[in-house]
Parts: sequence; C-alpha cells; structure tokens
Amino acid sequence: MRRRKLWLVLAVLVALAGTAVTAGADGHARKAGRAVKFKVRVENVSAAEGQRAADGTRWPFALSPGLYAVGGRGVALFKAGRRASAGVEAQAEDGNPEALLKSLEAAGHEAALHGVFNTPAGAAGPGPIGPGAAYEFTFSAAPRMKLTLVTMFGQSNDLFYAPDKPIELFGAKGEPLGGDVTSRLVLWDAGTEVDQEPGVGPDQAPRQKAPNTGATQNGVVRRAEGVSFYSRSAELFRVTVTPLM
Repeated sequence: MRRRKLWLVLAVLVALAGTAVTAGADGHARKAGRAVKFKVRVENVSAAEGQRAADGTRWPFALSPGLYAVGGRGVALFKAGRRASAGVEAQAEDGNPEALLKSLEAAGHEAALHGVFNTPAGAAGPGPIGPGAAYEFTFSAAPRMKLTLVTMFGQSNDLFYAPDKPIELFGAKGEPLGGDVTSRLVLWDAGTEVDQEPGVGPDQAPRQKAPNTGATQNGVVRRAEGVSFYSRSAELFRVTVTPLM
C-alpha cells in the first residue's frame, strides 16, 4: 500500500511539473505572440535651401499626407505593370489618401490596422512636410504582420513613395523589429499624368489651378526612372520604425 501511495505521489508531482512546464511554454508563446505597439516617423531631411531646377530655380522637397496599412499578408495598394486605381491616382497626383482609405474600408480591412497620416508633428492642422518637418503615427500589430505606406513626392505630377514589398514587423521568432527602413521605399510613377520637371512643372500640386488637372498619360504603375534626382531618397527623407515595448 505504501509503495502504491508513493507511486501516486510521484505521479502527481510529475504531472504538476509537466503542467508547470507547459504553462511556462504557453506563457512564452503568448508573450512572443502578443500585439506590439509601433511608432513610425516619416521625416523630411532634405536641405533647407531646397533643390535646384535646370533653370536654377530653387524648390523645396516635400512629402504629402499619406496612408498606412498593416496586414498578415501585407496590403496591396497597387501592382506594378497595371493601371493605378482611382485611389492611387488621387494619392499620386494630389497627395490625397482619402480615396485609398475608403477603398480599404469598403474591402473590409480592419479599421484598427490602417489610417491616414496628414498632420506634421507639432502642427495645428493637416499639410505636407517640408525640410525639417515630420509625420508620426502609431499602430499595434501582432507577429507575422507587415506594414505598407504611401506618400506623394509633392513636387511631381504623379510620383509616390511606397515599399516594393510590405515591410516585415517581426523576426522569425516573433520578436518586434525596428530601425531605419528608408531603403525599402521605392519611388513609383502612377502613369496617370504626363511628367514635368520636378519642382517647377505648372501641373504639379503646389502650382496647379485645381486637383487632377494635368495631361492624362494612360500608363501603368512603374518604378520612376530616368532622372538622377529620383535615386536620392536617403538625402531627402528618412522613415524609421520603433517598437514601443
């Protein structure tokens, strides 16, 4: 009887130990799988004296209000080689993310996982960011989620910055990642309006008489090429992602 009781006690102890280990493992999994709050800062780091046009005119580099979206597979706002949606056209030509926002809502994308950034840090109201200014926004994401964002190159006809692929927010073990992701953003041509020289074109947002007034191009979304200025992203803006633990 004593042996039987001893074995029963040992069995209970082993079971409790196993339960403790399992609970610990589950706790670790929950910790690794919990949602993490992230802050994104989009900062205009271009020269205060501006950029120089072919005729010597100086113009300031600026980024427009934009949109961000987070999803498990990433959120595709456009596809290279295809015609831009009305939402992408409005963002690329006029720096207006509202149509893209409505398209995400119509598609049933979770409201907590997308939003518009349109007010410079410290500013009283919406507007573009010139040299020295920045946008900041926060969101919460769980492991395996990816970030995409889009903002217009403000001194262009229909150029916009967006990642070539959604940006991974977590590592293979579920740890949140952060740092400078500027190199992940590509300058895209929406193919909706005929291009003019950056910074001085009369049909570009700062100078056009009304939204959507430039000559129609009827092209497709593609990487912006052919102008050396297009490759100078690191001199113009910086995008950083910071996990807020």
